Amino acid sequence: MGILARLFTLIGFVVVVVTLGSGVYFQKEIRAVQQFDEKAAEVYLNMAAIILETGNAAEATVWRVPLAEGVSVDDAEEAMKAVANEYNIKNVGELPLSKQVALMTGEAFRTLKIYMFCDPLTAVKMLDYSDAFSAYLPCRVAMVEDKQGKVWLYTLNMDLMIHGGIPLPADLKVEAEKVKETMLAIMHRGAEGDF
Repeated sequence: MGILARLFTLIGFVVVVVTLGSGVYFQKEIRAVQQFDEKAAEVYLNMAAIILETGNAAEATVWRVPLAEGVSVDDAEEAMKAVANEYNIKNVGELPLSKQVALMTGEAFRTLKIYMFCDPLTAVKMLDYSDAFSAYLPCRVAMVEDKQGKVWLYTLNMDLMIHGGIPLPADLKVEAEKVKETMLAIMHRGAEGDF
């Protein structure tokens, strides 16, 4: 029992030393993380869980929803455009990639089309905060037919942009949340053919 007690004492001592050492070594990083948005840990934990489950980092940074039974590609497209109009967000472009691939290869390709939406006034506010947000512009929804023939709508998970670092200024956060709500409405109502 004396050996066991000494072993547990040694393990406890090592844990304390490692914990204190880590706190000292990573104090700059710890202070930085303490300033992050209150939802940052949740966002990163969710991303990590998806990466561990799928092994695919891209899967962890998107939201996706399948087209409902009986909803055609045309129905979904019409619904997305109607919802964008309802939310006063501009449809600033479309990339019919499957058609382009077919033209270039002479062979049909499964459905792949990118829809681009933008609220220019919110976009400039985001850029005034950080030019890096330009990589998120315009907001996109991808319509993708998977290899089994099921059609999905994908969009970027905006939680990382909104909550992944230090809190956005309050007015900008409200705008960003509004864009997130709009993009989710476009995607979900598009998938249901709801316009």
